[in-house]
Amino acid sequence: MGRTGKRSRTIRIWAAAAALAGVALAGCSSDPPSLFAKGKVEVGAKSDQPGTSYSPHDGEFNGFDITVAREVLDRVGVKSPSFKGVLSKNRVGALDKGDVQLVAATYSITKERMAPTSKDHVGVDFVGPYAATQQGLLVRTEDAGRFKKLKDLEGEDVCVWEGTTSEALLRSPAYQLIRTTSRTDARDCVKLLRDGDVAAVSTDQLLLYGFMAVEPKLTVVRSLAFGAPNYYGIAMAKGHRGDCKKLRQALTEYALGNDWDRDFQLNLSGVPKDIRDRARPTGDAIDTYSCRDEPGNRKMDD
Repeated sequence: MGRTGKRSRTIRIWAAAAALAGVALAGCSSDPPSLFAKGKVEVGAKSDQPGTSYSPHDGEFNGFDITVAREVLDRVGVKSPSFKGVLSKNRVGALDKGDVQLVAATYSITKERMAPTSKDHVGVDFVGPYAATQQGLLVRTEDAGRFKKLKDLEGEDVCVWEGTTSEALLRSPAYQLIRTTSRTDARDCVKLLRDGDVAAVSTDQLLLYGFMAVEPKLTVVRSLAFGAPNYYGIAMAKGHRGDCKKLRQALTEYALGNDWDRDFQLNLSGVPKDIRDRARPTGDAIDTYSCRDEPGNRKMDD
C-alpha cells in the first residue's frame, strides 16, 4: 500500500474513533429523566406537626407544607402527588435512597445542606424559601409567665427533636446552661411537656403555633424568638437542576400572589399577623436560595 493509501486509512480510523467518543460523551452528558415526566411524584413530609405537616390518618396529609407542595407541583403538571412520612433526621437519606423524589417537611435551607455531594455529605437542591421563621418556645399555659427571656430557661429541661437546626442551636456554646432532651419526633416532645417532664419545647415558632392550636393547655411565648431565621425549602437530590428551576418559577408565582396568604391563614390561623408578614418569602429570597450550590451564587444557575 502506498503512502497516500496509508494516510487515508489512518484518517478513517481516527474519524470512526471520534464518532464513537462523541456518542459516549453524549450519553454521559444527557440530563436524567424529569422527576415530573410521569405526572407522579412522592413527597417526603412530616406526620406529626399540626398546621404545617400532619397525618391524622394513614395516607392522609394536611398542613401548610402539604398545601405549598401541591400548589407548586400542580403548576408543573403534577396533579396528584403522594406523601410519605419522614423523620427530621431521615429527610436527606430518603432522597438519597430514592424513597421519595422531593421533601417538603419544614426543611430549613442551610449552606451546608446546599453544598455539592462529597464522600461525607449528600447535598440537596432547594426550592425556596416558601416561609421563614425564628426559633421559639412552647410551654404549659400555667407557666407562661415564668419564661420571658432565654436566661429564664437556664437549668431547665427543654425538648428538641433530632436532626433539626433547633437542636443544633440549643446545643451550641451560647446556650450551654440550658439542658436539652432529644426525641425523634414532635409527638414525644409535646407529650413530655404536657406531662410536666420538661419545662418547654423549642423549635421553629411557626411549628409551635400549630401545636398550640390543638393543645389548649400549651402556649407559645410570643415575645421569645431567637436565632437566625430558618428558611423552609422543598428539597430534591442534586442532579435535577432543570426540574428545580421549573419548581422555582412555580413557587415564585405562588408566593408573590394571593394564594400564599390564603393558604397560610387556612393552615396557621393562630399565627399573629406580624409573624405571618415576616414569614412570607420575597422573590429575591427565592432567587438567592433556589437551585444553587451556595446562597446567591448565580454562576451555578447557568
